[in-house]
Parts: sequence; structure tokens; C-alpha cells
Amino acid sequence: MSETIYRRIGGRDAVETVVNDFYDRVLADERLVGYFEGMEMEQLRAHQVQFVSSVAGGPVEYSGENMREAHAHLDITEADFDAVGVHLERALRENGVGDDDVESIMDEVVALKDPILGRT
Repeated sequence: MSETIYRRIGGRDAVETVVNDFYDRVLADERLVGYFEGMEMEQLRAHQVQFVSSVAGGPVEYSGENMREAHAHLDITEADFDAVGVHLERALRENGVGDDDVESIMDEVVALKDPILGRT
């Protein structure tokens, strides 16, 4: 059995560290913070940990809402989606995730762009 990205990067603790760093970055970004007003951040963080763990091959299946439905009310712009992606990529890299693993995780995120932006 091949080693998963999830195991290679350090499992749940590493994913939680990345997600916390990611949300710190997003919430400090004045372009993005408005999307999170009134949101239950602990719940969002938990869903993001679950999502990243899942796409990294961890022993977790993402059980959150359908991506299109979960984001439809936010009217997210493409520029803001891309800015969130930059924050996630930086959080991954700055917390020790290797280039190939960052690329694999970001490929999964980019695959969700159209549904999140309501295009499909």
C-alpha cells in the first residue's frame, strides 16, 4: 500500500495546523473577511479539516454540503476564489507540505472552482 499525502504530511495534527493557518490568513484578508461574517468558524474549520484530509487520502470522507449548494448564497467572484486558493497554497507550503503534495491538493481545490462559482 502506498503512503498517502495525509500520512506523509503528518496526519490530522498537520491538517489542523494548515487549516488554522489558512483561516487566519483568509480572515485577515479584507477582500475575503466579509464572506465569513456571521459564520460559525469552528464548524467551518472542522469541515475544512475534513475536506483537506479527504483529498489528501486520509481516513476521512467529506460529509459537508454539496459545494455548489454550500457556496451559492455567497456570490463568490473568481478573483476571490483565486485569493482563497493562494492562502491555502501558502498555508500548505509554509507548514512543510512538499511541492508535489501541494500540487495534488490544489488540483482537487481547483476542480471545485466551477461548482463553487455556480458554473456547473
